[in-house]
Amino acid sequence: MKLKKALVLLAVAMVWPAMRMEAQEPAARSDAELATQRYAAAYDSLLNSYYMRRYARHTLHHSTEFSVEDFDAVPDSVLEARLRALHTVVPMALNSEVRAHIRLYLRVMSRRLDLTLMQQERYFPLFEEALDRYGVPDEVKYLAIVESALNPQATSRVGAAGLWQFMYNTGKLYDLEVNSVIDERRDPVKSSFAAARHLSDLYRIFDDWTLAIAAYNCGAGNVNKAIARSGGKRDFWQIYYNLPRETRGYIPSLIAVIYVMHYYQEHGLRPQQLEAPVRCDTVMVDRDVLLTYVAQLTSTDMEALRGLNPQYRKDFIPGSTRQHALNLPLAKVEPFIKLQDSIYRLSADSLLRKPVKVAPHGKPSTSGSGHYYTVRKGDTLSSIARKHGVSVATLKKRNGLKSDNIRVGQKLKI
Repeated sequence: MKLKKALVLLAVAMVWPAMRMEAQEPAARSDAELATQRYAAAYDSLLNSYYMRRYARHTLHHSTEFSVEDFDAVPDSVLEARLRALHTVVPMALNSEVRAHIRLYLRVMSRRLDLTLMQQERYFPLFEEALDRYGVPDEVKYLAIVESALNPQATSRVGAAGLWQFMYNTGKLYDLEVNSVIDERRDPVKSSFAAARHLSDLYRIFDDWTLAIAAYNCGAGNVNKAIARSGGKRDFWQIYYNLPRETRGYIPSLIAVIYVMHYYQEHGLRPQQLEAPVRCDTVMVDRDVLLTYVAQLTSTDMEALRGLNPQYRKDFIPGSTRQHALNLPLAKVEPFIKLQDSIYRLSADSLLRKPVKVAPHGKPSTSGSGHYYTVRKGDTLSSIARKHGVSVATLKKRNGLKSDNIRVGQKLKI
């Protein structure tokens, strides 16, 4: 057992690669601007999901505006006192970088706070349970806002996926199944417990939560290099300039998000009260299931079903290999239980006639009518690529696209 734990810690130090870092942006942009742009991009992608399109589109018309001038008039002593009052395990330092991040997050969130708070109510109880199980400080739950804007479908340009933005190799290391049929990095439950385990392992390496969180972003190897280049110093702010650029903004981003989520009212933000768009429950399936029959027999919208089960990439649950969770609207659980034998039988018959076609991970299937896709309202290249298991770069190359712009009705070669 000790050998296994040692091997896991060694893998943590090596596998979470520097490639997780986003491509370097123009140096003229500040670290705070880059961080808030990533947040905004993940948030805007969330609005393209089925439930957000149906229930929360009006949040785009939020009337609250953040006053930069008013914030600039707030003295550091006030901000410091507010951060100290949070009584966190992770040190809530205040300096010029943190202040810049708070300023920009307040501005970016002024039109996005409603939905962020709604998603917080939806996911934070799960995060708190996972973090508590592995001894990770409660405030680290806000890291998921930094990572993904609480969007389980978020995908970075380098392939990190889900609420906690796991790369492929690290997801596999923490027992997340990732293949052409299923991607558990997008499973809110499994990815949250995997993230808590990962953070706990990193803390065992550094014995410091700030360094552990920094290593979650850039890898333990890069943090160790920064420590060595700083003459052995082990304080985040003392090794700051020896860290990769994205990681330099990572801890300030976390502190800024924690501050904003606690003190937004002090800066004039008055979010609308939104209810979660759907209450859901989970059933476990131990046989192969095609989501199309779940939708048909329980009278559930197919897009809604996909939105609740983002981990199933081909609308197929491989329950015969092992039990998998199926999330359903609460009102549809009883109909599913009553009709599950019919759902299983129809799925088996359909799969027998036409098995689910799977291609190597990251490459599309070339069977059936899936060669072309017609762009619908709300689609983005990223969402289309994710749905069909290809990269955005591949889509652009196959369709001769020079930008990410697409139009409704356009046919794309998949």
